[in-house]
Amino acid sequence: MKSEADILGFIGLGVMGGPMCANLLKKAGRKVVAYDTVPAAADEAAAQGAELAPGVAQVAEQADIVFLSLPSIDQVESVCQAILAAPRRPSLIVDMSTSNVTRTRALADRLKAEGIAFVDAPVARTKQAAVDGKLFISVGGSAQDFERVAPYLRCMGSDVLHCGDVGSGQIVKILNNYVVFMTVNALSEAITIGRQAGMEAEKLLSLLSQGSADSFVLRNHGMKSLAKDDFPEKTFPMTYAIKDCSLALDLAKEGGFSPRIGAYTHDMMCRARDAGYAQNYHPAVIKLIDGRVKTNLPERV
Repeated sequence: MKSEADILGFIGLGVMGGPMCANLLKKAGRKVVAYDTVPAAADEAAAQGAELAPGVAQVAEQADIVFLSLPSIDQVESVCQAILAAPRRPSLIVDMSTSNVTRTRALADRLKAEGIAFVDAPVARTKQAAVDGKLFISVGGSAQDFERVAPYLRCMGSDVLHCGDVGSGQIVKILNNYVVFMTVNALSEAITIGRQAGMEAEKLLSLLSQGSADSFVLRNHGMKSLAKDDFPEKTFPMTYAIKDCSLALDLAKEGGFSPRIGAYTHDMMCRARDAGYAQNYHPAVIKLIDGRVKTNLPERV
């Protein structure tokens, strides 16, 4: 439940974090203190109504709840260390990044020992969904902490799910993306086979969408990107997809499982990155799958 006294902090105002912070400002009815290392990103948040802080410590000194939207667990751990060193600390940190599960749980334990609650709440869906406040947010944390933070998360997402204890939100997010990447590869193969047999990709996917092969990925990644051969930059690039797929494979390894489809998918995305598509929207992997781009790379083990 929202407290009338809550001051919110937001650290990380990038492609996703910027619009997420903007939605908090529009809908939460709370003061938001924001920080980013990129001046242009910080200035945009200020234009939306955020009060800018010169650093992490200054956010921590003012905010009761701090939201993080950062590239990886490395930055999350670094920012949390800076928060711990601040003269005044928030009572709750919400990590909306996609992070390693084991390290997330270890960080939560360390913060708990210092009197700071921790919730993992990674986001899924597109940049436009972030702008529209329609993100999918999977949350890991205690029921009490979820109840406290859920009203703010609903300012940013249309689907806010409590998945279990700390780390559970990361598990759901990582495996959500893992399935997306594998489905993109499967659709790429289907499109390739269809084209070779004389059917255009858009017609094929339109017909498949009316049968049992239909899916969110088919209607979005498939129809809007794969079929149109449109793979813009700054739209969930290949490097981000590789990172998330690696997190799923790391989780599998920790459990003693060796997934084959996921390993192949990861391999193809790495090849696409090395072929020059590192910053392109990740469905660009089809260019390697259908043979248009020859990488001449040695077989990966």
